[in-house]
Amino acid sequence: MATYCFDGSMTGLLSCVFRAFQFKEFQVQVTSNPHAQKGLFDDFIQVASNEEHAQRVWQGLKQKTSGQSQRNFYYTFLSENPIAHQHLFNYCLYVFQSRYKVDENYGHADVLALAQWAKQVGREKHRMEAFVRFKKCQDGLFLSLVRPDFNVLPLIERHFKARYQDQRWLIYDEKRKYGIYYDLQNVHQIEMNAHQVDATLASGYSQAFTVELDEQELLYDQLWKDYFRSVNIQVRQNMKLHIQYVPKRYWRYMNEKSI
Repeated sequence: MATYCFDGSMTGLLSCVFRAFQFKEFQVQVTSNPHAQKGLFDDFIQVASNEEHAQRVWQGLKQKTSGQSQRNFYYTFLSENPIAHQHLFNYCLYVFQSRYKVDENYGHADVLALAQWAKQVGREKHRMEAFVRFKKCQDGLFLSLVRPDFNVLPLIERHFKARYQDQRWLIYDEKRKYGIYYDLQNVHQIEMNAHQVDATLASGYSQAFTVELDEQELLYDQLWKDYFRSVNIQVRQNMKLHIQYVPKRYWRYMNEKSI
């Protein structure tokens, strides 16, 4: 069995699919880890990302699959999971080797896997849209630091651009070291070295990324905590149900949880 190693990008994964059909190699394991364990008799092949090849594969998928299936494919890729990447590769082989449309044949393991991964990533997208909290910096920028399980920043961009059109904001993924920045006109993807930021954020908000808050931010933060405390009815608390809807891993984003 051959092993294709790609650069972790969607272009790279689709380039692997192109190569598989080019050389008629269909028993293939894909990986984005250049240090992956090589089998004793396996061919370990570095597949370079090729935009033209990737576009040909993607256009072929668009012709043979529905819009929902294409969404599932993209969401599954954003899971960044090696098992999901293998399912995506196998899914492409299955689609292109079938005479009829099979992208909704959930009896097939790879089609079902894409639907399941897409559901998980979609749930994370929804929760990020619901639980992201901004803090205002001294320069007027609204900043939110997140650490989602999946790479959902590309999916939440449209939501926050539509919701906060009148303010500059930055949502920074501490885990993946990049963010999306809105400059009142367009959203840009940016990368930065968090260690080069030399101001100080409110204590406990992040250990990896610090900025200087607006003077009013602590006041607004306290007002929100007071409001949350005043509307909370202690005797009617159902913590089990609460955690079901607001898992603890999201509490780090929420001001009211640092009371």
